[in-house]
Amino acid sequence: MLHKEGKSIFIILIGGLILSLWGLGSVVGVWLYVLWVVVAVLLFLLIFSIQFFRNPKRPIETIDDSKIYASADGKVVVIEETMEPEYFKDKRLQVSIFMSPLNVHANRVPVSGTVNYAKYHKGKYLVAWHPKSSTENERTTTVIRTKDGKEILVRQIAGAMARRIKHYMSEGQSVQQGDELGFIKFGSRSDIFLPLGTEVTVALDQMVKGNIDVIANW
Repeated sequence: MLHKEGKSIFIILIGGLILSLWGLGSVVGVWLYVLWVVVAVLLFLLIFSIQFFRNPKRPIETIDDSKIYASADGKVVVIEETMEPEYFKDKRLQVSIFMSPLNVHANRVPVSGTVNYAKYHKGKYLVAWHPKSSTENERTTTVIRTKDGKEILVRQIAGAMARRIKHYMSEGQSVQQGDELGFIKFGSRSDIFLPLGTEVTVALDQMVKGNIDVIANW
């Protein structure tokens, strides 16, 4: 299944490809070769976009409040205690997942609860693994409080290639584990901030998938 965020791109690419193929029958000489190059480029971009905007259905059949699922597909690049300055303003356990352009870029809700805080920040486009990317890049912050009062913070961070974050959360909204949190276009990172002492069940450099892999237990 293809994600709704790629719809306009698909329309443009398919329209350009159709026009280019139609034009092959009406040009000659050097322009014919130029048009073939255009067709090849458009076809490559279309295939890449299908790969990038794919959105596999991964419903969580049994909601389990004791588990925290991965918020994104990608590689675990950070597991450490760190200061979270925006909302908690104290030390938290950070787990970060880096998404390459080949990963699914739909972001997921790790736990069920109520959105207590949701904010979008404009910013820079440092590479996603840069130490300052979580505080200086374009990003969103979502805090979800579970029914037993625990809070988790999920941050979408744009990378060097990303130029647009889509965020579907709003304060006061009730969410269920596995819901779609948002989407980041073209390379990015997802940070999750957990209470100290949370049992992490993944390791550095491990590949994970949103709604499939459990990254921690309460």
